[in-house]
Amino acid sequence: MATQPKPPADVRAQVSDEEWALRVDLACAYRLVAYHGWDDLIFTHLSVRIPGPEHHFLINPYNLMFEEITASSLVKIDVHGSPVMETPYMTNPAGFTIHSAIHMARADAHAVIHLHTPYGQAVAAQADGLMPITQTAMLIRDELAYHHYEGVATDLEERERLVADFGTKTAMILRNHGTLTVGETVGEAFLKMYFLERACEAQVHALAGGAALLNHPPQGSPEKAANQARGGLKLISTMLAWPALMRKMDRECPGYRD
Repeated sequence: MATQPKPPADVRAQVSDEEWALRVDLACAYRLVAYHGWDDLIFTHLSVRIPGPEHHFLINPYNLMFEEITASSLVKIDVHGSPVMETPYMTNPAGFTIHSAIHMARADAHAVIHLHTPYGQAVAAQADGLMPITQTAMLIRDELAYHHYEGVATDLEERERLVADFGTKTAMILRNHGTLTVGETVGEAFLKMYFLERACEAQVHALAGGAALLNHPPQGSPEKAANQARGGLKLISTMLAWPALMRKMDRECPGYRD
């Protein structure tokens, strides 16, 4: 039976209370991604910036499944993806290319979530991208940017183009690749990803019946829904949804706080 390396027993004692709280939030987000079936084996990443001048980040160990990740097992890395704290786990510097670009360019992008779900990839491969055919899509579509596929994201020069395409948006479809969201908190980034992924899933199902059978909303409705969502998702995620989601993981996947 394969066994995983155990994190140092004293991680909690080595970090600040603020960092530990971020570790718990990020570990919870990894468990939620696994719970919803959004994980891609050990691939893709969720990251969060640790406050301070060091520009350090927390990210997953490269050799753990998402449902195995705990607050202590998260790896603290620098902007190059290299560990800055003792860890028995492997890291994937190349996998941090996308995350580092967003973190370094956007002061508000404290948390970054990047996924490769089948529904997200399907919409990323569709010429029209995300269509305003469901309420969920309308709520997130105004915050959505697009970035064209350039191959596996290991080229550091791609970071400038990625950041330019992202602009000031908080969600992105990486063409032929997947989805990405950012937030000032892990909870905000997760809720935006939830809306984006649900919208992609609904679109794939709706198009299964043929584009000719789609019912498009009345003119002006998508813009109205976008205005209603502006600012509201941040409040809902921080005050309502994220605490409830953490309680759910405490029931369904206990252990992420370790």
